[in-house]
Amino acid sequence: MKHLLLFTLTLAGLSMQAQEQPELGHGLPHGLASGEHELIRAYRDSRAGIGRGISEPPAAAPRTMAEWEEIQSLTISWTSYPDILKQIARYAKEECEVIIACDDPAEVTDFLNGNDAGGPFPDLVNITFLQQPFNSIWCRDYGAESMYLNEVDSLVLMDWIYNRPRPDDDALPEAIATLKGIEVFSASQAPHDVVHTGGNFMADGFGTAFSSGLVLDENGPDGEFNQTVKTRAELETLMEQWMGVQQGRYIIMPTLPFDGIHHIDMHMKLVDEERLLVGEFPVGLSDGPQIEENMTTVVAGYNSVFGDPYQLVRIPMPPSTGGLFTPDASYRTYANNIFINKTVLVPTYRTEYDSTGLRILRETLPGYRVIGIDCDDSGMNIIQASGALHCITKGIGVADPLLIRHQALDDTYDALNAYPVEAYMRHKSGIASANLYWTTDTAAGFGSVPMTALPDNNWSAAIPAQPAGTAVFYYVQGIANNGKQQVRPIVAPDGWWKFDVLGIGTGITAAHAPAIVEVYPNPTASVAMITLAPQSGTVHVFLVDATGRAVMQLHNAALHSDRRVFADLSGLESGVYLVVVETAAGRTTHRIVRR
Repeated sequence: MKHLLLFTLTLAGLSMQAQEQPELGHGLPHGLASGEHELIRAYRDSRAGIGRGISEPPAAAPRTMAEWEEIQSLTISWTSYPDILKQIARYAKEECEVIIACDDPAEVTDFLNGNDAGGPFPDLVNITFLQQPFNSIWCRDYGAESMYLNEVDSLVLMDWIYNRPRPDDDALPEAIATLKGIEVFSASQAPHDVVHTGGNFMADGFGTAFSSGLVLDENGPDGEFNQTVKTRAELETLMEQWMGVQQGRYIIMPTLPFDGIHHIDMHMKLVDEERLLVGEFPVGLSDGPQIEENMTTVVAGYNSVFGDPYQLVRIPMPPSTGGLFTPDASYRTYANNIFINKTVLVPTYRTEYDSTGLRILRETLPGYRVIGIDCDDSGMNIIQASGALHCITKGIGVADPLLIRHQALDDTYDALNAYPVEAYMRHKSGIASANLYWTTDTAAGFGSVPMTALPDNNWSAAIPAQPAGTAVFYYVQGIANNGKQQVRPIVAPDGWWKFDVLGIGTGITAAHAPAIVEVYPNPTASVAMITLAPQSGTVHVFLVDATGRAVMQLHNAALHSDRRVFADLSGLESGVYLVVVETAAGRTTHRIVRR
């Protein structure tokens, strides 16, 4: 275990001595503060004159890690919202080292040992203080991305030009890299300069990345922070050279009309290589239509690394206080969560919405410790600043990763043949052996089957055929030649992949009326999650009141892959309503109570 460490660095020449930040100091907002716009040109010119890190792309395209991979450290910058930062540090230190960039380690120590925000820390094990200048709390955006040369070999960090005139923020990644002894590649010098932010970048660990069109705007002819103008093709080439984002695999979506930040982490999240957690607004409101259009384009136009369309997991976007989804209302989003090895920290807002959001995440990520942290509290209302937990944290990958990729098995009607399980595994020392663990009863434990090595770093084994009606749970394990072990999912055996062996009559066919599996919670004072059985064709879902009058349209299209539809009843009068589901095959209703 890493113990308390005080590390002080001074990086001469990385701050603009003649330029002063606005009076807000560390309380700088997520967007530009008043007075910052006039600082942009001097800041941009100063970046061009700083030679930091390695200013040429790696000789061979690296692999940018995914957020669900194993990390050794989580970084935060200690300033505004200390109650939230303390809770992050409390849970994260149980998983990895927590690096706290701060002005005064003694002051932070006093707060960690104080009674606020959950009480005193039991110890400061795994806490490292970095006494280093910085400008703001938003370290997701100015922090460096973790990458690996030769896919799993050397850990390096990738640093872009930060799109705020905050030189200390822009320089902090190099201080962290020096602390950790990690080499930095820096796209800060023309003609390789790239302006980007961590909140607007997500990678799947295998050459696919997502961003909003903000990255095109800021590197294009209207960009204010870029030294050279890039076309989309030129930007994609740089992203391939610097970060291993494959040609045709950089998915850039139109920006949202009411999101002033234009960072995708405010409404979506990659939870694994083929599933996207997507925030959902009520039909037609706020940025809901543009998000829906973007996701339709992604699913229709791109496949995951496994060659299949992306699966969407919908999660509701709670309204602002007062039940408003007005364009100027601050996003309240559960997508702004963070993976910290086996823990997922989730921003929460109000209990009546949080119960549904947390349940969806726990169902989506079985075995993870999913913990909510209030980001809408009157004293610590960070969401009003257009950010939450993901925006103020940054992970650093482990130096010795054992990489595992596996496409989860789907439900099957096959009760006669074994179920092949293949996994891609790599480690810099090589893979000595691999195992498949499976069971039909997690309480009884898992049995193991040795996996056989195949060409191209693949390993294979099979689960014996099971009778119809059986649920099968499984995970895989890799063991490297140097003794390193890893499982996937990383939370196994507490978490696993699951598939069902279905009976011939299990599926819903066009001859059957639509079925409502669950309405949760019920009764409710706010959001309800309506889960439907599999349906084909157009599915129309709406609410009617006691007089039979339609009072809310919920869905009128093909059913999403997660088969969920959300209804926010907070604007309705208390009483009994009916959820109505109509398809070409028939009509089904379900009673719901608005408390």
